[in-house]
Amino acid sequence: MTAALELVCPAGNPASLRAAVDAGAAVVSAGFADDTNARNFPGLNFTRPQMREGIAYTHERGCGVFIAINTYARAGNPDPWRLAIDDAAALDADAIIIADIGLLEYAQRTHPQLRRHLSVHASASNAEAIRFYHQAFGVKRVVLPRVLTIKEIADLNAQIPVETEVFAFGGMYVMAEGRCSLSSYATGQSPNTDGVCSPASHVCYEKRDGKLISRLGDFTLNIFSDDEAAGYPTLCKGRFVTQDAPSYLFEEPASLNALGLLPDLTAAGVSALKIEGRQRGRAYVSKVVKTFRDAVDAAGRGETVRAGELDAMSEGGRDTTGAYEKIWH
Repeated sequence: MTAALELVCPAGNPASLRAAVDAGAAVVSAGFADDTNARNFPGLNFTRPQMREGIAYTHERGCGVFIAINTYARAGNPDPWRLAIDDAAALDADAIIIADIGLLEYAQRTHPQLRRHLSVHASASNAEAIRFYHQAFGVKRVVLPRVLTIKEIADLNAQIPVETEVFAFGGMYVMAEGRCSLSSYATGQSPNTDGVCSPASHVCYEKRDGKLISRLGDFTLNIFSDDEAAGYPTLCKGRFVTQDAPSYLFEEPASLNALGLLPDLTAAGVSALKIEGRQRGRAYVSKVVKTFRDAVDAAGRGETVRAGELDAMSEGGRDTTGAYEKIWH
């Protein structure tokens, strides 16, 4: 029997947190209801009292809570981000997830006992970068971008002194993660500092000549025929015309699903699996977490994992293993 992969699960509100814990999460990932986390949408996230209650609920059941403070502090106004770090420490969070170097320095200096994880928004994907964050700021774990093959992850793990966490299910984002300026250009709201990518307030769908047009702000991102599933208009998932042919950047929009790759990820030295979806509802969280809980346990026993059980939860009913099994050119 091999060591089980730690299952890090999303919680966008208290109900989803309880659902994740009850479905078998080892850790819940959550954020405060402000600009300090990268899922800063209306109706999502936690007030401080809610976070206190959520942490108590998880700790009583032997689970952990990682608080995402993974946007970049605004120049001249780091106080909201520093307060989030202070409050995470005071609330007894098990770790904080940070991308901003200045915030990592602050957390290390003021709360050295608080475990620090490097967010995917830092886009650290080589050994030199990861060793720097470990040596300079005491980072214990890095969340790897969704652009590495399993072999690359294995090679990386052989060279670094920290744990790695990889995405296992949910949205595929193919830009340099956390560094995308397209949403800011189109909507005036940045994933980097506002925590909002392609906000719903700027999304528009319209029927034209028998086709469905999806737009973000003033930009048309896609034109769907009747037999195509229409995805949410996120800029990096748009269909662009190059050399007179419309196509997607890498592949059609789909959800990442690494359910069938758990033995390979374990063999590559991965410590934890991250399920994306803090903006998704309680039913999604319950189904996906329960499926992965069963799969991780089965893989730990050396049993075969069935890969097709989450098709209904995938974007457009399609899923992909992304870069894990191939190299994008």
